[in-house]
Amino acid sequence: MRLINGYWATGIVGAAATHALFTHLEAGATTADEVAKLAEISPRGAQTLLDGLVSLGLVELRDGGYRNSPEASAFLVRGRPADLSAFARLKLDHMGGMVDLPEVVRAGGPVADPTTEVADNPHWAEVVPAIAAQSVPVAELAAEELGLAKAGPVSILDVGGGSGIYSAIWLGLNPEARATQLDWAPINALARRLVAERGVGDRFRCVDGDLHTTHFGTAVHDVAVYSHIAHQEGPEENIAILTRLRRALRPGGTLVICDYVVEDDRSGPPFPLVFASEMLLKSGRGGTWRRADYRAWLAEAGFDEVTFRPTPSPATLVLAR
Repeated sequence: MRLINGYWATGIVGAAATHALFTHLEAGATTADEVAKLAEISPRGAQTLLDGLVSLGLVELRDGGYRNSPEASAFLVRGRPADLSAFARLKLDHMGGMVDLPEVVRAGGPVADPTTEVADNPHWAEVVPAIAAQSVPVAELAAEELGLAKAGPVSILDVGGGSGIYSAIWLGLNPEARATQLDWAPINALARRLVAERGVGDRFRCVDGDLHTTHFGTAVHDVAVYSHIAHQEGPEENIAILTRLRRALRPGGTLVICDYVVEDDRSGPPFPLVFASEMLLKSGRGGTWRRADYRAWLAEAGFDEVTFRPTPSPATLVLAR
């Protein structure tokens, strides 16, 4: 029953994020009436959302008052570095698309135009900022693994960089670093704004183009990033792009991949296994790929050393040299 009614959780969290309930609780509201007044919603609606959030473990009831759980406080309060509120609101819009899944499974791919493969789709304006927070802990972990803060004047290439969050974080850690992002023009416009807001826009440049056809350069970068792109591509496309990324790196350079990676026998982890249905709905060739797939692709692309690192998110960090 819990699984069959799982959409209730999406609805409750999305509605609570829409009305900033977690932010109001963090600011000191403790009752349904206080939340209703601050959020400008009905008392009945506030109580219903609070009941649902208690059930989901995102809100705790203590001494007759409501408080955010540690997870809600970290990830659902507006303005926090890893705030997923916008993503929770976005998923409300995506719920209806699951109705197509039976036919998509029959067809083996999207029954409508794939939304992940169109540069000027207006949904990017919502999606790109909403998913940026998911990469914050991973980008920080990757920076530690690479020792970027003390790496000096390194050159970073982020292919399909979206919001520019990797560049923003890494440039903030290393005042001598410079970053280049290659993405579609509408997405680069969003990235320029985000990176500028973090005060490092003077060391960030964008190249407008398609990652399948735009030249990455030859032996000009110390670090390259391929984050949450591989799941949108098929095996042949990934091999071709990884090969070009290898050529773009200087000797000793490192490629950073972040994505939802599954075990070789496809026994887990849970989130990447479920995420495969998202790609079936929205991507013509994508999927969640195995560790063995990445190893084979990277070897064919010319990388000798490949390591996998767990992250605080459902994604895996892959480092290739």
